Amino acid sequence: MDNNKNLESGELSCKLQAIATVVYDAVQDYQGDSVALLAMLRELEHLHREIRDGVFQESLPVNRRQLYSLLKDIESEGGWPYIERMRLQAFLANLPQEAPAENNHEVLESDRSCS
Repeated sequence: MDNNKNLESGELSCKLQAIATVVYDAVQDYQGDSVALLAMLRELEHLHREIRDGVFQESLPVNRRQLYSLLKDIESEGGWPYIERMRLQAFLANLPQEAPAENNHEVLESDRSCS
């Protein structure tokens, strides 16, 4: 049984590596395109939620031994998976700063064009 589990684990590892490679390649292709990268993050979050709320919950342990094994795996392999959202303050901190004089000038120009 351990042999079968190791084979399955190796197969899963290969599949996960293939998924990671596809994601990294897409990130490289769209580097600098914040709209495309945001779409990727949204899709990854959607997949996470779909797996968690669907097939993962259906596969939860039915006895104490299985539960112990799952909890042991969670503890030893890095905890519960979580997709963190960027906080608005961190997002705004990454925006380039505009000079106050430019902002005032743009506002004055736009006010004149509306009159």
